[in-house]
Amino acid sequence: MNRRDFFALTSAAIVSVPAVAWSKQLEYKNGLVAKRLAKGETLFLDYNATWCTTCAAQGRVIDALRANNPAYDKAITFVNVDWDTYKNQPITLKNNIPRRSTLIVLKGDAELGRIVAGTSKRQIGKLMDLALSSANS
Repeated sequence: MNRRDFFALTSAAIVSVPAVAWSKQLEYKNGLVAKRLAKGETLFLDYNATWCTTCAAQGRVIDALRANNPAYDKAITFVNVDWDTYKNQPITLKNNIPRRSTLIVLKGDAELGRIVAGTSKRQIGKLMDLALSSANS
């Protein structure tokens, strides 16, 4: 394959990939969770690290589920918590997070569910459905 064909094919592939821009995808900063919970929001916290392959697998499943069901984004606030930055901080210690690749759902003062290192679409989908049900009740 010559360079011209390569660039033509790769640029076409790049253009055809849809951009994913979630309206409620937040990066955790100190105080964010408390403020959002006080407003009555249902939060889906994703404790992840950029180098973690399990976290990446979870992220792909979460993105696919969100893309297939817009109701998740209408009702749930998704928060990424960087493990490398916040592993020894109050947000992690208060929620008893054992490791990166932990997903939890919070509403009010309650933890509604959690997954530690699980990557199955069924398991993550059940947690997201729990969050959706809670948000809509």
